[in-house]
Amino acid sequence: MFGMRETMGMVNSEIEDKDRNSTNRTTMSRSTISAIESAIFWGYFITQIPGGLIAAASPANKLFGAAIGSSCILNLFVPVLYDNPTGLIIVKVLQGLVEGVTYPACHGIMRYWAPPLERSRLATIAFSGCYAGVMFSMMVCGILMKKINLFAPFYFYSVIGVVWYICWLWLVFEKPSLHTCIEPKELIMIEKSLGSSHQHYTNPTLSSTPWKAFFTSLPCYAIFVANFCRSWNFYLLVLFQASYFKEAFGTTTAENACLGALPHFLMTLVVPAGGIMADRLRKKGILNTTQVRKLFNCGGFGLEATFFIAMAYSHTTLQGMTALTIVLNSVYYLKVCLYSESKK
Repeated sequence: MFGMRETMGMVNSEIEDKDRNSTNRTTMSRSTISAIESAIFWGYFITQIPGGLIAAASPANKLFGAAIGSSCILNLFVPVLYDNPTGLIIVKVLQGLVEGVTYPACHGIMRYWAPPLERSRLATIAFSGCYAGVMFSMMVCGILMKKINLFAPFYFYSVIGVVWYICWLWLVFEKPSLHTCIEPKELIMIEKSLGSSHQHYTNPTLSSTPWKAFFTSLPCYAIFVANFCRSWNFYLLVLFQASYFKEAFGTTTAENACLGALPHFLMTLVVPAGGIMADRLRKKGILNTTQVRKLFNCGGFGLEATFFIAMAYSHTTLQGMTALTIVLNSVYYLKVCLYSESKK
């Protein structure tokens, strides 16, 4: 999913390179590119809350798989409509609508599979795929555009996504008790750790959801603002990292594919380490859940803000990449807090 989003930025960056050496310009204006890239988030925003209700009322694993599979099929239309901004915006909005349910569905899957004191570890391992996807996309896009053609990355991700969806349907089950190959010992351990909480669980509905309590809760607003800021920074990098380094430091697409992927590779390693650290701090009684949340959230935001400013004032590619690496690796504090601890 994140690999597909990075693809658009890499392709636009390569087209800009070619246009500099050609009299026939094919690059879209910056405002048009921004409108296309932001279109996915309009759809994404609309289906967040409905996605949570659907994930609670139906098998979350099937919802997640269908969302990714549908987005990959829609991605096939991107190269076909590349010269049609209106068509691209429609496709991006549709992708956002189906992808908006993925995060609620992820939490729905964790509800049955993740023991409470292992949720930080399991959630951060799962969500580290976001950064691995960006890293992989940068490298693969550079190779595919050079060896095949400019639009090869779009077809690559579409085909891989459909194959993944077929495997997902075959191998992934809603609950441990429905899995055909799970070890009895593991099944007992998971169900015992979850206790009787699921036996008395009632699926939320629009009428039973305490909307007034949500909209009058200061902690709820704090989480909203934290997630807004984290998402703003991360998606800014996913969509415009290649363009920024090209314009600020004159890096080529090949350099972006290699150097730009390094911070995301390190992030893929660091995020799971954050989850393990959080679980260990709680298991050993060194910090309670609230203290872990405050430490990881404040630490992550402080480092991220500081080195984003440093990146903006960098004068060389090395300085910019160093600052970016620290920015991304500080985000793991936020990942642990915003995703895993909220599952308690």
